[in-house]
Amino acid sequence: MATQLAAVPRFIDELNSEGGLTGTDLANIADVSKATVSRWKSGTVKPQPSTQLVLSDLHYVVGRLREYYTADEIRTWLYARHPQLAGARAIDLINQNRSEDVLRVLDRLDADVYL
Repeated sequence: MATQLAAVPRFIDELNSEGGLTGTDLANIADVSKATVSRWKSGTVKPQPSTQLVLSDLHYVVGRLREYYTADEIRTWLYARHPQLAGARAIDLINQNRSEDVLRVLDRLDADVYL
């Protein structure tokens, strides 16, 4: 159990340092208060399972984007509306458990067919 709790604070730190996402960003993405994100970061509580999936997917997407962008650029990319996502924002799709749509865009980026 301690390992699972330790993963969430690490994810939050990495989402900040590697993806430029603040506690407020994470609160908005996960639809919780900033105080809840602070409790996750301190390890005193853990997110609900559905929120853990959102954070995990977000962490994975940020890791993929690190190959191409800086932390500030990643944050901008996540919040921007994308033609490849029918005008949706990647951050919203991740929150809606539609990370596969975002990953398909990243696969095209990897294959140098990003439009």
